[in-house]
Amino acid sequence: MDEKGIVKRLSFVGIMGNVLLAGFKLFAGVFGKSGAMVSDAVHSLSDVFATFVAYFGVILAKKPDDEHHPYGHERLECVASLVLGLILAGTGLGIGYGGIQKLLSPEELEVPTALPLVAAVVSIVAKEAMFWYTMHYAKLMDSSAFKADAWHHRSDAISSVGAFVGIGLAKLGFPIMDPVASLVICVFILKVAYDICMDALEKMLDASGGKEFEREIRGFIKEQPGVVHVDLLHTRKFGNKIYVDLEIAAKRDISLIEAHEIAERVHDNLEKNYPNVKHAMIHVNPAKE
Repeated sequence: MDEKGIVKRLSFVGIMGNVLLAGFKLFAGVFGKSGAMVSDAVHSLSDVFATFVAYFGVILAKKPDDEHHPYGHERLECVASLVLGLILAGTGLGIGYGGIQKLLSPEELEVPTALPLVAAVVSIVAKEAMFWYTMHYAKLMDSSAFKADAWHHRSDAISSVGAFVGIGLAKLGFPIMDPVASLVICVFILKVAYDICMDALEKMLDASGGKEFEREIRGFIKEQPGVVHVDLLHTRKFGNKIYVDLEIAAKRDISLIEAHEIAERVHDNLEKNYPNVKHAMIHVNPAKE
């Protein structure tokens, strides 16, 4: 299956799965008298919008270079991830606010029925399965937007665990644990939202590819025929791709044609062996005697 087909399938699974789960959890929360399960249903509904954002972010990021965007559109996927993180943060804060309101009005608390417990178990299993399914293909495509979407699924599974515990304790005679579960869910969601937003911002701010990555490609470059020394190596992230700025030293008595061939060989081998390297800009210096 090509990448476009994978994106469509992931989007379909994410949207349909979340719509069905959100409907079931909302029904279970309302008729089962559980505010925690209603909060969990709202979280699942936010995942529907998140999957739409991920889908369009990936599609737009794959657009080829043009006159106004000579470096491509990869950063649009980072924008999508950032939007996903903000959606997740907003959802978490809303759930937390609802939990606090209920804690401030304990006289209105009701003991939930068994239905929300069943819904929580179904949600945990389904959302964890959706996490692994989405993450598998997100890694194959190296898609930060769908990785964020996968963590959206995982955060929903975690929130369902919190809901299960809170509802279970409420049924055992501690009804205040139902809104407490909403607050726990809020904390988990905000942590995931923070991680997603920080990852997206790092990729948008020309952060380096990392010391380990630079150490690895420096060793690879040194092994290329004609390279005497690596004088300078800078890397910068551009969406889920990396640009490399490189200065290498070659023997000072070779011809311009030979120096060009060395640089071109390094360029081609680097991009061939490291698919996440979008482009390498190489300058050749004469080696010191």
